[in-house]
Amino acid sequence: MKKIFIAITLFTSIWAQAQNNTSYWQQHVDYKMEVDMNVENFQYTGNQELKYTNNSPDTLDRVFYHLFFNAFQPGSEMDVRSRTIKDPDSRVGDRISKLTEAEQGYLKVNSLTQNGASLSFKEVGTVLEVELNKPLLPGENTTFKMDFKGQVPQQIRRSGRNSAEGVALSMTQWYPKMAEYDFQGWHADPYIGREFHGVWGDFDVKISIDKKFTIGGTGYLQNPQEIGHGYEAEGVKVTPQKGEKHTWHFVAPMVHDFAWAADPEFIHDKRTAADGTVLHFLYKNNPEIKENWKNLQPKTEELLLYFNEHIGPYPWDQYSVIQGGDGGMEYAMATLITGERSFGSLVGVTSHEMAHAWFQHLMATNESVHEWMDEGFTSYISTLAENEISDSKEENVFARSFRGYVGLAKSGVEQPQSTHADRYALNGAYGAAAYTKGSVFLAQLGYIIGQENLQKTLNRYYDEWKFKHPTPNDFIRIAEKVSGAELDWYLIDWTQTTNTIDYAITDLIEEGQTTTVNLERKGLMPMPLDIKVTYTDGTSEMIHIPLRMMRWVKPAETGMDRTLAKDWAWAYPTYKLTISKPKDSISSIVLDPAGLMADINREDNVFPMTASENK
Repeated sequence: MKKIFIAITLFTSIWAQAQNNTSYWQQHVDYKMEVDMNVENFQYTGNQELKYTNNSPDTLDRVFYHLFFNAFQPGSEMDVRSRTIKDPDSRVGDRISKLTEAEQGYLKVNSLTQNGASLSFKEVGTVLEVELNKPLLPGENTTFKMDFKGQVPQQIRRSGRNSAEGVALSMTQWYPKMAEYDFQGWHADPYIGREFHGVWGDFDVKISIDKKFTIGGTGYLQNPQEIGHGYEAEGVKVTPQKGEKHTWHFVAPMVHDFAWAADPEFIHDKRTAADGTVLHFLYKNNPEIKENWKNLQPKTEELLLYFNEHIGPYPWDQYSVIQGGDGGMEYAMATLITGERSFGSLVGVTSHEMAHAWFQHLMATNESVHEWMDEGFTSYISTLAENEISDSKEENVFARSFRGYVGLAKSGVEQPQSTHADRYALNGAYGAAAYTKGSVFLAQLGYIIGQENLQKTLNRYYDEWKFKHPTPNDFIRIAEKVSGAELDWYLIDWTQTTNTIDYAITDLIEEGQTTTVNLERKGLMPMPLDIKVTYTDGTSEMIHIPLRMMRWVKPAETGMDRTLAKDWAWAYPTYKLTISKPKDSISSIVLDPAGLMADINREDNVFPMTASENK
């Protein structure tokens, strides 16, 4: 059933109407690769056959490949950037500059042909520039064949050999990978340690490696009866391949990446989730972590089922959680995470990386340009999922994210979220913008359009954009269609500027039996306002002030009595709210009682004012 789902999605994605006032299209690749790994010197050879289909309206006269492993050489852009940025990633620091020739990484292309004819190509750092011998017209396909060799670098960032936890091989960004071409042109970004963008397609990969090694990663193993290592079906006799090496054959339908990890000491556990997805767990045979990894398995199923319900059904037949890498990183049908953690941390990193199976490996944004969409959306949904499956339920699970955003907004180093991921002046500013401010984007959208509309938006976003490359505009248009609100202002102010939200209660003036509450918009970014008024008799009243530019009124929450005030036009810095009771009957007034509006100064959001505000 899931494979049929993928095929239908692929067909419809080609013809769907989408972004930027054009008909949506996306390129397609089919990879066939055979790789031979030497685990003594960590060098490997490979051949690749790549069928590339040009679904664009443009004629292409060149293509680009990523050669990510070339970043792990002294003097590379990744090395220099890490040594010159003010707050380098501690995992990288100056380590690349100190790698010996035997510890460095590289990817070298020995030969490349197009439909049998040799091509001219040039290796420029982590990018291979290729001139086609025949232009590729719209609607045409062509076949590239390549011989390449590589060396796995000492594990520093995501990829590599001999990690700090002793995992032999974390094979991510390990093969020459076709760069993406879309409505903005080629995305042949050099690799300096940030995010990725890939072309959708089918992968057929054979990996020959020392027979003592167990592999986990992207794709379905095609020859488990020859391999064993826990992949064989129950009751099926394994007939191992002869020789010192085994060849593992994987097939992965409709993915935009292929990753794997290998180690001779991996324990391999399996669990079939309630939706039929087979969950694989591969981790080191270390007594100190085994209990945590066993306990992680039912929690991973709970997370999967939560994401299925709150985003959309996971479409592949398996997902693997693998010990490897240097933290946590998402890949197609799998994640690599460090495993020597507390149980809570292990669940937390699994929750985040697994959520990326949706927000990046199904709705595949260009992470280099819109990194906040995958990291922020993932942080939002994984926070909710962790809260749901934990024993202690928090009332506002996003309070920490909101505090983090306010800290960024007041720091003086914030850059707009539209900044290219490589162009942030500080790693800290990038992280806060992508993860924290990105998460607040969704949490605050729930405040703006209502939680029910937000949930419907996420489900429809999945339905319309799975197996595609959505942009911010595509998402906000879904939210507009679901809610009926005009939301372009929100997308622009929040992601393309550093404008802040700052509303205040400035005064209460009694006029007979009524009270006028003077409100002020101090920040440049507009918002609708939810206000809670509590009276001295113990009763309370919710008041909603619509934002005029939304041309819409947020529905009241189910079962809630609410007073609807006149709308507030952004250009007016002040607003007078009339309450039909005298001032001495008012106990308190709070702007945004739920704490889901990212006001950078909440002290003046309340009456009576806080002690510090009254000084």
